[in-house]
Amino acid sequence: MLWFFLKFRQGVVSVFLSQKKQLHTSRTWEFMGFNKKTKTSVIESDIIVGMIDTGVWPESESFNDTGFGPVPNKWKGSCQNLADFTCNKKTIGARYYLSDDENDPTDFLSLRDSDGHGSHTASTAAGGLVSHASLYGLAKGTVHGGVPSARIAVYKVCWAYGCSDEDILAAFDDAIADGVDIISLSLGSSFASDYFYDSIAIGSSMQ
Repeated sequence: MLWFFLKFRQGVVSVFLSQKKQLHTSRTWEFMGFNKKTKTSVIESDIIVGMIDTGVWPESESFNDTGFGPVPNKWKGSCQNLADFTCNKKTIGARYYLSDDENDPTDFLSLRDSDGHGSHTASTAAGGLVSHASLYGLAKGTVHGGVPSARIAVYKVCWAYGCSDEDILAAFDDAIADGVDIISLSLGSSFASDYFYDSIAIGSSMQ
């Protein structure tokens, strides 16, 4: 009964029974009810997610196309196949935009992701199942995106110096014309803008 008296002592916030916790780092979607064992619909493989970001790292297991069927007929886009980047049946389209020609030596002048942000957001949205994933051996598990069987179309608009408004709007235009079902971007300004002067607000309203 010592715990009962401890909870009344000054400086004690609370007293409770110690219990075991489970790792959640690589299990976000299971927590939300998107269990990897859940049977997915064939329709999900026809979903195309347009990612407006820093590109992707094509060799990542999250973008492996093993088991994928033909590219959906509704896809009207293209892939800028360069020496260091090729598309597949998972990453079905890719374009990059650099209207002001302002890039850093650390940038890949291609669809390849030199920052990691685009690969992260794309795999979070629609990355395939990757077993034995961990952070330097910690939080081991199977990671996957919200809809692992969906296709990805990459629109690289962000570089070391930032993401140009005109490139963002061009990417929105192309993504819509290409036939993507969902457009995802994790970009923003350091200050508030009027909707009519905000490229993301304008691009979003075009969908």
